[in-house]
Amino acid sequence: MLVQQQTIKKPVSYTGVGLHTGNRSTITFQPALENYGIRFRRVDLPGSPEIQADLDHVVDISRGTTIGIGDVKVHTVEHVLAAIVGLQIDNILIELDSNEPPVGDGSSKPYVDVLLKAGFEKQDAPKDYLIIDQAVRYTDEKKGVDIVALPLDDFRVTVMVDYYNSALGSQHTGLFDLEKEFAEEFAPARTFCFLHEVEVLREQGLIKGGNLDNAIVIVDREIGASELKRLAQRLGITDSVIVGTNGILNNKELRFKNEPARHKLLDVLGDLALIGAPLKAQILAARPGHASNIEFAKKIRKLYQQKKLVKRYQYTKKEGTVFDITAIKRILPHRYPFLFVDKIIDFKLDDRIVG
Repeated sequence: MLVQQQTIKKPVSYTGVGLHTGNRSTITFQPALENYGIRFRRVDLPGSPEIQADLDHVVDISRGTTIGIGDVKVHTVEHVLAAIVGLQIDNILIELDSNEPPVGDGSSKPYVDVLLKAGFEKQDAPKDYLIIDQAVRYTDEKKGVDIVALPLDDFRVTVMVDYYNSALGSQHTGLFDLEKEFAEEFAPARTFCFLHEVEVLREQGLIKGGNLDNAIVIVDREIGASELKRLAQRLGITDSVIVGTNGILNNKELRFKNEPARHKLLDVLGDLALIGAPLKAQILAARPGHASNIEFAKKIRKLYQQKKLVKRYQYTKKEGTVFDITAIKRILPHRYPFLFVDKIIDFKLDDRIVG
């Protein structure tokens, strides 16, 4: 894994239509200084407001991840963020002239391609890795979601999906080396949905920019020719639509046998980018989705904030001690004989502290 922070060498752009809004937009990636992080800038709005890509600015997770400040929003950021963290870019400014990045083919590949053309520039500052040294778990029993982070001096992600649906079945995939596998094996994995979801999504005012070129539609129910034609007209699809023999609308070929699982892993990468730090951990995710990814990321980020706080005051690690008496003096303006706490032995941010 890379040790130094990096950004891109030069600005690069990509133009297209947003998946959910249907708005045409141009996304421009700009180099950024050390410790800048990942930020979006809406250049179409007065003052060109910026939004830090982190969990504090997540405002919607209904069918993608949306970040915002007040009325200023950027929809469906996960594929862009997956491209950035997958290429191990730490500092970058993302300019947008609309409220949603172009969807491209429904994967992260279009962004990866332009970022590779930009090239990368190493920076002097070291990466601020969040090293997971204890198991962190998120579970949603109703949805059958289980996501866990385990200690590992590297970064790996394993994903299993099972929607109890015969059209898709169970799938799993794993990413074990970002540098060797991400760009070729995971970035091209496209977004997908089930046929029964399509009309509902359109009625909700979503997928206005969706078509059969930027999404895989899995046929999960019987549908006649007349109903299929009506559905195509409702979605504004002028090309012929058929129920494929491979279980996918229009017989679209999968890029990978387990492409849906790989795309879910892509979503996990994009959502975990909102923690604001690269991870050293093993991530195991069963049936993840944006809502669960964000809740899991919040748990990880709290651990990150706690570690930064401890590092700020406790200069040397001591077994069985979180803060020693010297660290306590740095935190509290107390002096002997009014210092009643000798050390802190247990600490969970916003939860409990034991002295």
